[in-house]
Amino acid sequence: MTLRDDLSADAARDQSAERFLRLVQQKRRGRLKVYLGLAAGVGKTYRMLQEAHELRQHGVDVVLGYIETHGRLETVAQLRDLPQVPRKTLFYKGRALEEMDVAAIVQRRPAVVVVDELAHSNVPGSQHDKRWQDVEALVKAGISVITAVNVQHLESLHDQVLRITGIDVTERVPDLLLKQADEVVNVDLTVGELRARLEEGKIYDPQKIPRALQGFFRPEHLLQLRQLAVREVSLLLGHQIESEAGGAAPVAPERRNTDRLLACINSNAAAAKEIIRKTSRLADRLSAAVWYVLYVQTTRESADRIGLATQRHLLGNLQLATELGAQILRVKDDDVVAAIQRTAREKNATLLVCGVTSEKTLWKKISHRGLTQDLVRAVALSGLELDIFLVTY
Repeated sequence: MTLRDDLSADAARDQSAERFLRLVQQKRRGRLKVYLGLAAGVGKTYRMLQEAHELRQHGVDVVLGYIETHGRLETVAQLRDLPQVPRKTLFYKGRALEEMDVAAIVQRRPAVVVVDELAHSNVPGSQHDKRWQDVEALVKAGISVITAVNVQHLESLHDQVLRITGIDVTERVPDLLLKQADEVVNVDLTVGELRARLEEGKIYDPQKIPRALQGFFRPEHLLQLRQLAVREVSLLLGHQIESEAGGAAPVAPERRNTDRLLACINSNAAAAKEIIRKTSRLADRLSAAVWYVLYVQTTRESADRIGLATQRHLLGNLQLATELGAQILRVKDDDVVAAIQRTAREKNATLLVCGVTSEKTLWKKISHRGLTQDLVRAVALSGLELDIFLVTY
């Protein structure tokens, strides 16, 4: 990187800090800024601490609510002169564990608080189960938050990340939180730069490096995660520009904000999750006015006929849909196809999203007659102006 590049990067950071400062000064509620990265080690925490210093130079009252340096010397050095709210200690299974003290931050009432690791799960007994819920509470209390998360932790991307990396990411953040953010910044490194940082011991302890290089940090994994991060920030920026422009859209204005998506699920937990996440992504890309998740409860799926575990999974999926921004529809009917058609008419749906099982051969797919195939035939014969999107599970 040349001196000119360094100066350009410094200028860009100054402009970003000044933009967020203007938002803080205009606030009634707290403002939210999210640094999004493709993986650990790209420099999200370092960038947040840099911005904290820049805001303090402008006279803003900034505190650190929770920072995780992972022992990285460059990051530790950035802690200088930045006030920190002491963490609170909770005892769980005989161990003393530290968490962010949300109540102490609210009592302190800084203008801005820096909160690392947005996807973190709090120790049982904390005020909230998840750190992203802590952040929501701080913003509602009128405190602006600067936070960070990696793209693999976004709820709607879970299935894609699992296919890319083979890793089931258990700590996840609802996309709605990022959609509500005032600013989302992509902290980007090339795949080569990130792997070099890993090999130099700047991300993990030496004993973890070989496994990481052969696992999550494989070049093909990082490249796809980088593409996801860039796409996510571009999508969020497009929505923000559209909103600030009063709903104007550069592409297909006649379709913008008119699509109404209807996702159909049953008590099949894995399939329902995939359908819900896929519909959430489609709704984002289409800037859909609204999207629904429909569960048609048949007699054989009544509460007294399905197990408690199945009921819990179903309720969990409906909660997931709510967190991703859907409106929930529950209907009791033994004729599932008719119920879906009726609901599609009532809600003026334009796109129907449903699942189809993945068969090994094309012939099996065509010859197998199931609910989805019956629905496709019924819609085709009904005259409904309704497109159908099939999600394979």
